[in-house]
Order: sequence, then structure tokens, then C-alpha cells
Amino acid sequence: MIVSIDKAVYLDGYKIKFDFSDGVSQIIDFESFLKSAKNPMTKKYLDRDLFQGFSIEYGDIVWNDYELCFPIWDLHEGEI
Repeated sequence: MIVSIDKAVYLDGYKIKFDFSDGVSQIIDFESFLKSAKNPMTKKYLDRDLFQGFSIEYGDIVWNDYELCFPIWDLHEGEI
């Protein structure tokens, strides 16, 4: 089965709620990932305005034309 993100809603802080095509929902907190990032291109998403600027493209969540993205299955499992 191919799973995609149907909907992603910003909650607060660095949390996003995901609804997947198979009916699974997950809330992911990206804060620890972003704070521990070494790459400045990733770390810049600690700016909440930038963080909230994600979009769903082809069933995947992306920031700034794939500058930041995550494997769908990891998100589906609630992990990053």
C-alpha cells in the first residue's frame, strides 16, 4: 500500500498533525530535531514563521522546494 499525507495542520510550537491516506493520524513535534540539527539550512526552521511555511506536494510535506523534507513512512510511524 502506498501511503501519502492527505492533510497537515500546524498546531503550536513545532508540532504538526498529519492525516494519512490510510486513516492514520500522528502528531509530530519537530523541536528536538531542529534544535539538534548541525546544518544551518535545517536550523533556520527554528524560525516559527519559516517552519509554518510547509506545503503538501504529491502527498509529501516539504519546506521551500524540498529544502527540508522527511520520509513519509517515518512520519506515519510517528518518528523523525
